[in-house]
This record gives sequence, structure tokens and C-alpha cells, in this order.
Amino acid sequence: MTKVSQYVSFDQLPGEVRTLFTAAAKDCFFNGLPWFELFSKYALDEGDKVRIYCASQGSSSGHGQAALAAVERAAESNRFKGKKLSSLSNYYSSLFAPVWSGLNSWEAARELAACIAQDTPKWDTIDLKPLDVSAPVFSALEAGLKSAGFVVQTYFCFGNWYLDVGGRTFSQYFDGLPSTLKNTVTRKTKKLEKSGRAKVEIVTGADGLEAAINAYNAVYAQSWKQPEPYPGFVPQLIRTCANLGVLRLGIVYYDDAPVASQFWIVQNGVALIYKLAYDERFKDLSAGSILTATLMRHAIDVDHVREVDYLTGDDSYKRDWMTGRRERWGLLAMNPRTVHGLAAIARHIAGRTMKRAIRSVFERLSKIHRSQEA
Repeated sequence: MTKVSQYVSFDQLPGEVRTLFTAAAKDCFFNGLPWFELFSKYALDEGDKVRIYCASQGSSSGHGQAALAAVERAAESNRFKGKKLSSLSNYYSSLFAPVWSGLNSWEAARELAACIAQDTPKWDTIDLKPLDVSAPVFSALEAGLKSAGFVVQTYFCFGNWYLDVGGRTFSQYFDGLPSTLKNTVTRKTKKLEKSGRAKVEIVTGADGLEAAINAYNAVYAQSWKQPEPYPGFVPQLIRTCANLGVLRLGIVYYDDAPVASQFWIVQNGVALIYKLAYDERFKDLSAGSILTATLMRHAIDVDHVREVDYLTGDDSYKRDWMTGRRERWGLLAMNPRTVHGLAAIARHIAGRTMKRAIRSVFERLSKIHRSQEA
């Protein structure tokens, strides 16, 4: 028999559910309690409501649990758009997944989908992202939501570039980089060292932390990056990572002024390149590439990571540093039993069908045109 529970904050979670999230963090930083607790405090808008769905399944053969962190966003749920439930994720999230123990991914997804479907009042749409499309839980969630009566559409979110270190040293890895990148890093590093005007720091703990955060913010403000939607989130995340011992905050200084910064998270053999920026006024120094190489050396030779993950996006420069690419996708579940759910089905499913039909017509016309020209 399945016991269903729902909580509106992480402070409410019983010990066994907290343990679920703690265990999940070992495989993925973005599934852990430190991440979700910080996110729910610093990356939500006024009126947003956290909802943590839990399913507990007890039997003579064992005890299984599953949980999913979600949010009802005030800006997206109203009487005109209907009630929308989203995964507890946004612009800052590079990966999302439910957590479970004592169940397989299909059982966990089925139980959680049933929990959400039974919620009152009914959800018109459910949007879960970004998910690992290659993980069994992606297909399991899709099937579970369909079994719960939803119409489900999958969609692409972004590409994810990563490096399989494969036991190499940094020197071995660096030798395999594209010659243009390798030559640029080598030449620019020598030039900076010879000038005596630059230094590189890597902050990993409390020592020098606040100064490094100020330097990071100064670089970010002078970069091409858009202002942060939630200004307090990243500084608090940096402090949290320092407390957890997983912070690698790199800063390049030139004439004592910060000109490049990168925020990495290193945990359980994986280095996550979370944030990076450089002052565009000093673009010719290639300080960003030098800093990437410096942190890569630290991650490989000091932290001995097995993987480096560039997280979100298909930016062209990532291909030079990484060796593989994965994809993150989303699941949009629409409720055919509600007016707003039906409207969403018409908008998304019918819209996609129409686009395919129009594309097919143009392809046929193009073939006819080519045959007439021939």
C-alpha cells in the first residue's frame, strides 16, 4: 500500500525523506538538500509555493520511497492560464530529477505521477525540466504521467558538453586539445607570467571567500552576461559550496583588478563548471581560457575527478575543452479533464502537428519546383 504525503517546505521533511535527498546529492549536486533549500529561499518569486510530493510504499519485501520537488509559480498559475506545476528548477538549474530509494525508476515515477494526479485542486499542466533524456527515469516519468491520465509532450531543453577524463593527467589531456586553443593558452600564459602583472587565485574555503565573491561580482558586472534574475542566489551558493568543501572559485587579477572569474563545484569525482565570466575590456589577455586551463589542472591533478561537466548550453567554445555531448529534455503533461488542460493540448499538440503539416507541404512544393526546373 502506498502512503502519499505533501510538504510545502524542506524544513517540514521527516528524517527519512531528507535522507533521500542527501543520498541523491552524491550522484548529482542539483538533487541535494543544500541546493533545493538554497533555491527555494533565494530563487523564487513572491507568491511561489513549494510542493514536495512523497510516496512511501511498504511491503513484506521491503520499504520504498520517492520524492519530487516542485513549485507552483504565482506568475504562471492564474485563472486565465490555469494551475501549472513546475519542477523546482529554472535558469540556474542544469539538471533535475526525482529522488527515490528501495524502488526502481519505473516504480518511483509511477508512484509520484499518481501523487501529483491525485492532488486537489487538479493541475492543468505539469512541466518537469531539465531531465537527462538518456536516463531510465525520463521514460518512466513520461509513462507514469500518461498512466495517470495526462497527455504528455517531450521537448528539447539544451545540450550538455562534458569531459571523460579517463584516468589521464592534465598534461596528457592538454596535449590532446585543439592546436589553436593549446597554443593560445600556452602563449598567453607565458606572456602574463613574464609581465609580472597578473596572478591567479583559487578559493576553496572560508579564507579570502568574501573578497573572492566581490571579485566575481565585479567581473560579472563588466562581462557580456545579463544581470542575474536573483542577485542573492549565486553569492549564497558560493558560500554554501565553501561550507561543504566543494567550492573552486577561480579569479584572475591583472594589476590587482579582477578580470576573469569562474565558479566550479567539485563533488564525488565530478567537476561542474557552473559560472564563468571575463571583463570584456581585457579580452585580449585570454584570461578566461587561462583560468579554465588552471582550474582544469586543479580538478584533474589535485581533485582527481573522473568527469568535468560544462553543464548548460551548446556554446561553441565548449567543444574545444570537452569530449562528449548529452541532451537535457523536458516533459510537459497536460490534463485532458480540465478546460485549461485541454487548451494547452490544443495549443501544443495541435500546434506541433500543424507545423509538421506546413513543413511537409513546403517540402513537396520544393520537390515539384526542382523537378520542373530539371
